[in-house]
Amino acid sequence: MPDTKIRAWPPRTFMARLSPPTAAALLRLGTEQRLPTGRILMREGEHGSYVALIRRGVVKVTAEMPDGRPALLSIRVAGDLVGEMGALNQLPRSATVTMCGPGTVRLIQVRDFAPFLTSHPPAAVALAATVGERLRWSNRRRIDFTSYPVKTRLARILTELADFHGLRSREGALEIGIRLTQPELATLCGAAEISVHKALRDMRRSHLVSSRYGRIIVWDLSGLRDRADAAP
Repeated sequence: MPDTKIRAWPPRTFMARLSPPTAAALLRLGTEQRLPTGRILMREGEHGSYVALIRRGVVKVTAEMPDGRPALLSIRVAGDLVGEMGALNQLPRSATVTMCGPGTVRLIQVRDFAPFLTSHPPAAVALAATVGERLRWSNRRRIDFTSYPVKTRLARILTELADFHGLRSREGALEIGIRLTQPELATLCGAAEISVHKALRDMRRSHLVSSRYGRIIVWDLSGLRDRADAAP
């Protein structure tokens, strides 16, 4: 029996936009799998006939750059849908999706997902809203890349990560619940790794954040927001 228990999904995810009956109907589709850290859920360039709903855990969405290095495009969490564009359009996957830690995903064949959208128009509207928000996020990143210095772009990325994935510690700080390397932060910011290294070092000296082995802790979210809101 599929687990259709209604839960509180993270805000602004696809599942959070659905009514409880619609969410329950979606959770009756497909099959659920538990996946380990590092498991590739979808691979760039491959054709896929399914979409994946993240039930628990976090995934990274990456694409290969011309020099062969992976570029971190985005992060998806429980309640997010991945692979819908390639599957619905019958095009090759545009990115690779990898588990950041152990988690659970629900794999839904497009032959079931497409009729679900047809029979549940609010779900189709929610999917359009989700895709639109992702496009706005991408456009905002492009503007940031051309208008703001690296330290401001990094502050914006870290503020967003703390807002959506921050875990409150006993000391009152927010630990970003996703381990990110400096090369990954650099691709998110559209900057050279050495520039991100310098910006992080400056933030540590200002007691805004601390970082070690991919673990990032935000000590002064208000101060980080001030840097993120700095004029270009």
